[in-house]
Amino acid sequence: MHKGSCLCGAIRFEIETDPVAVSNCHCIMCQKQHGAAFATYARFRRCEVHYLAGVDTLAVYQSSADVQRKFCGRCGSNIEWGYSSGEYAIWVAMAVGLLDTEFKPENVKELHQDTQVCWWRSHAEIT
Repeated sequence: MHKGSCLCGAIRFEIETDPVAVSNCHCIMCQKQHGAAFATYARFRRCEVHYLAGVDTLAVYQSSADVQRKFCGRCGSNIEWGYSSGEYAIWVAMAVGLLDTEFKPENVKELHQDTQVCWWRSHAEIT
């Protein structure tokens, strides 16, 4: 079980299981949404994510025809993104930085490296 919350604490959630995948997404939409070089998300079945508080605070942005991004309308924390319809609508990607419980993924996949920003250097390149 994992628990998480937004920056102001208005939105709180729990997740029943460990994620099926964790990724650093370097796509331009994730860069813009997070204001960072990439966004780290963990993917879960939507039915495994339960909001405990703040559902009325969730703001929704339709970033493409079938993708919705949700964030806290109070503090602006990025919460999740997912497909609003189709076969992938059963999945939701939750922002890993929101987790309040210890989380140590075994594998983090790098996605959309073709749009990786030029100023990002991985930990391996720094050492």
